[in-house]
Amino acid sequence: MVDAETDNGRQAHAIPKTLTAAVVYNPIKVDLDALKAAVGGTSGASEWTTLWFPTSADDPGQGPAREAIEAGASMIIAAGGDGTVRAVAEVVRGSGTTLALLPSGTGNLLARNLSLTLDDTAHSLETAFSGVDRNIDVASIEIRRADRSVDKHAFLVMAGTGLDAKIMSNTDDDLKKKLGWLAYAQAMVKVMRDKTQLRLEYKIDSGRNRVARVQAIIVGNCGSLPANILLLPDAAVDDGLLDVIVVKPESIRGWIAVAVKILWENGVVKRTKLGRGVRELSTDSVDMRQCKTLTVRLNRPGEVQLDGDPFGEMTGFRITVEPGALTVRVPAA
Repeated sequence: MVDAETDNGRQAHAIPKTLTAAVVYNPIKVDLDALKAAVGGTSGASEWTTLWFPTSADDPGQGPAREAIEAGASMIIAAGGDGTVRAVAEVVRGSGTTLALLPSGTGNLLARNLSLTLDDTAHSLETAFSGVDRNIDVASIEIRRADRSVDKHAFLVMAGTGLDAKIMSNTDDDLKKKLGWLAYAQAMVKVMRDKTQLRLEYKIDSGRNRVARVQAIIVGNCGSLPANILLLPDAAVDDGLLDVIVVKPESIRGWIAVAVKILWENGVVKRTKLGRGVRELSTDSVDMRQCKTLTVRLNRPGEVQLDGDPFGEMTGFRITVEPGALTVRVPAA
């Protein structure tokens, strides 16, 4: 506490500023008593007043985040999986409130792409209460449904339609709890039996409309997936750009080219300093681009996923990037 001198020469004690933090937590994935004890034992947390807001099956985080901001929180800690983080960020972006992460899910995609510590509550809380702020981009999506209604959402990592969306909707939640990200492999085997391609039209920025038959089209604000898969090697969370990958193999040879491109070139070669200067594999089975806006229209309804969560069927979407719209807490070091 700092002392100040009044006009008459007397010493007056300055009232310390109270910092307010809010924890928006998924009660299914978080042990509340253990988390409260961990917060109480975190250095730096004593300078904050901490409020607690649970999510629910009907509200994955948007409502609690709004309540937290209305209560004066200057920082919101999202304690849950990717769905909780995405829902909270949807409200926090552009508000001036900082988002801190306490990873508690299977994928923890944003935490992975920010190189934050996983499965270490003490370190995550230390980062929240004593870290520094970093501004990152947010992707905004308008999803058009079959009845012509439009949903508006935000996402932080990736959105997509095609194989990836089908995998998310076919992944067993109970199996995810037991096997983690390996549960997606079982869903992938099931989905790969479906030979149906998406027929769509897409437009990048102000370019021409492109018509294609694809297995998947994925838009990323970040590039990394679980299992150390680097899907979008040029993606950066703060470059003001979206990265797009269109997967469109026409044969077994095309699928081999896709695997070589993603697993070998992106996942191994591009991770090295020397490899980043190597000429890229040229294949018609994969199209990778960067943009600020992407518009997609399907010829029939298809599934869509946001940050690993299924979001139902749609007939198209429009995605734009909001540069630096979200402030996140990262380690001071």
